[in-house]
Amino acid sequence: MLINKSIKELSSLLMKKEINSVDLVKESYNQIEKIDNKLHSFITIREKKEVLKEAEIKDKERKNSSSIIYGLPFSIKDAYCTENIRTTAGNKILDDFFPPYSAAVFNKIIDSGSILIGKNNMDAWGHGGSTENTDYQPAHNPWDKTRIPGGSSGGSAIAISTRMVSFAIGEDTGGSIRNPSSMCNTSGLKVTYGRVSRLGNIAYASSLDSVGPMAKSVEDLSYLLEIMSGEDHLDSTSSRTEVIKYSQLLGQPIKGKIIGLPKEFFGKGLDPKIKKTILEATIIFERLGAKIKEVNFPHFVYGVSIYYLIALSETSSNLSRYDGVRYGGQRELFSEETKKRIILGTYALSAGYADKLYKKAQKLRTILIEEYENALKECDVLLAPVTPSLPAKIGELINDPLKNILEDLYTGTINLVGAPSLAIPAGFAKGLPIGMQIIGKKFAEKELLQIGYLYQRETDWHKRLPPVIET
Repeated sequence: MLINKSIKELSSLLMKKEINSVDLVKESYNQIEKIDNKLHSFITIREKKEVLKEAEIKDKERKNSSSIIYGLPFSIKDAYCTENIRTTAGNKILDDFFPPYSAAVFNKIIDSGSILIGKNNMDAWGHGGSTENTDYQPAHNPWDKTRIPGGSSGGSAIAISTRMVSFAIGEDTGGSIRNPSSMCNTSGLKVTYGRVSRLGNIAYASSLDSVGPMAKSVEDLSYLLEIMSGEDHLDSTSSRTEVIKYSQLLGQPIKGKIIGLPKEFFGKGLDPKIKKTILEATIIFERLGAKIKEVNFPHFVYGVSIYYLIALSETSSNLSRYDGVRYGGQRELFSEETKKRIILGTYALSAGYADKLYKKAQKLRTILIEEYENALKECDVLLAPVTPSLPAKIGELINDPLKNILEDLYTGTINLVGAPSLAIPAGFAKGLPIGMQIIGKKFAEKELLQIGYLYQRETDWHKRLPPVIET
């Protein structure tokens, strides 16, 4: 399978003309046609003939580009505007929305020569961690079709895990890249807030949303981050921080690096199999020369409450534009989950409650930021679980609101802080993937990628393919 190869390998083969983009596109569609009717990774798939024509042009013009992702098939979460290509955010309110412009990140990937296959399935508006809360077909985990793939970027993780595409672009508000990466055995990066432009992203919670790459490996992520990052004068929240050649720094030793284990992340509620898997990973890091140190986050216990108060308040504001007059269809089309989040967010912002709830949450957010900064003065990075449990059976989270909320237990606080976090495969239990996240200082994606790359060089978890591919 060609798409099983790394971005670097594919680029080399294409440049040598040992393969061509038409081959890759055909393989992509063959995979989709074979298995996506069971998994529902896509909401919109582009016309095959049209995409093959694009691939033919790429093959003819390859010598004019030095881009490493030139001619590679990819997909993008349906939360991003794509000019003249349907964009739904997983909700029927936007079922017939064809944007007049494209998201900044999409333009960067297209300008680098990649070929869009389609738009990935997601929880409507990003409201969920399972890709069940979609107005289209609920998505299924390729490792066990009776289970969730995680969310809200679940469709993107499925497409990578099953090699329908070479890579994908996700979006992370409270774990939406890391959660499905963990559950589908792929690699995903939640970048520092502002590292990548959010222009053209249909917002869930504007102060938390982060654009990020999803791929087969850390090495692939490093190439994508170089392309995606940078200041955007049309996005006032994008950063001017220099974009470095992340891929050229991979392989550097981590001897002497201090990896912190947040004590509160390993307490009550964490599946013992996940805890055991991550603690086993520390043995590999120690063998590579790193030191392990326990650190404390006294206010971590309030993290989920803070996250949901702020996220739902912001989504209440953001979704007010979809009133059936200015944008989208009738508000009756909002799902029950989205209605619940709008109501709770509106309540938190209402007169008499804003000071008690929203403003207090913002003050606690500042305390959390200080705790992360203090911990990262003692350590170079933090190592933590991504989710408290293995992928749930389809229907479990939707029918258990508290469990649904707790899926963001270890990821949501990092969005509140605005720090970067890398999720990578770390093992399996009962045939289901387990991921871990490496958390760093703001704009320290370099360290995360270095450490994650060395771990993947020592292990083969990320190379394992789901059984659905073999059937």
